[in-house]
Amino acid sequence: MSDTALLRIGILTAGLLLIAAIFLFGRPKKKTQGRRVDGEAGSDKAQRREPVLGGGDAAADGDAGLAAEAGLEGEGLQAELGLNDAAVHSDLGKRANQDFDKIVSLFVAARAGEVLRGEDIVVAAEKTGLVFGHMSVFHRLVEGHPERGPIFSMASIMKPGSFDMATIREMETPAIAFFLTLPAPMTALDAWEKMLPTVQRMAELLDAVVLDDGRNALGRQRIAHIRDDLRAYDRQHQAPPLTKTPRW
Repeated sequence: MSDTALLRIGILTAGLLLIAAIFLFGRPKKKTQGRRVDGEAGSDKAQRREPVLGGGDAAADGDAGLAAEAGLEGEGLQAELGLNDAAVHSDLGKRANQDFDKIVSLFVAARAGEVLRGEDIVVAAEKTGLVFGHMSVFHRLVEGHPERGPIFSMASIMKPGSFDMATIREMETPAIAFFLTLPAPMTALDAWEKMLPTVQRMAELLDAVVLDDGRNALGRQRIAHIRDDLRAYDRQHQAPPLTKTPRW
């Protein structure tokens, strides 16, 4: 089987894991709030939850064990990259509202016969303005307003998707995934215009290629189609104009 075929299988598997995460692990642990009240007649949209890339307590215990084994080498890398304050359970980059109704994704994939190395990914992420935070993945935040949540996020396609800084020097992955979860803290089109150049720059820094959600090379026609789709999304979700009740 060719390297290209193996890469496509890997990305397809990551996509399936992402979908599974949406349905299996998306709901945060909180008290039951009772039945959901239906909105306007004819609306049959079910609530969906943002995909969760991290594990539970067992994963946290595993991270702690790996960090202990890594010793000073892991700590040195984190200090060098300015990640000492980015805790595994950081809320930096956490969405204010876990509900979502659309995800736009792109991939940066290694060339045939190559892999992306963890340390290179972290350095490239820092150069492109991404920050390490919630779920131990990277996020692009609204400048000056991190509390608004991520514009988009970046994860590894290898399960569980997170970046363990204690073992980042040993990490290898065939590709990384960028996902824009809507609604975002800005219009969908503006968020896309933030994500696309970041993805392209990451590919340049890593000597990799950009793929769309169908695992095909991202071309101009596909970019134009995504922009049109997001314009339509923004039109559908913009606030209705205020109208005065006519006086009779």
